[in-house]
Amino acid sequence: MCLGIPGEIVEILSDRPDLAKVDVSGVRRAINIGLLEGEPLAPGDWILIHVGFALSKIDEAEARSALDFLESIGQAYEDEMDALRESMIEQG
Repeated sequence: MCLGIPGEIVEILSDRPDLAKVDVSGVRRAINIGLLEGEPLAPGDWILIHVGFALSKIDEAEARSALDFLESIGQAYEDEMDALRESMIEQG
């Protein structure tokens, strides 16, 4: 199963404006935000992430609701979090 997971933008990388450092349930990773070109993004914004790419900007209430649901489904969420922990997007 493939899931979209909410993450909070911590930093937009100044040397790579197509990447943002995002916190997803305590895991911080560089996420490609290039698909959201034209969408104003800043630290504190929430995005929906799949396979290292931001798919859409969402509000905090939607993010919290999605995280609660994902945590409730158990193993599929854990598998997706494991994949996120192991993923790396090159930053330079």
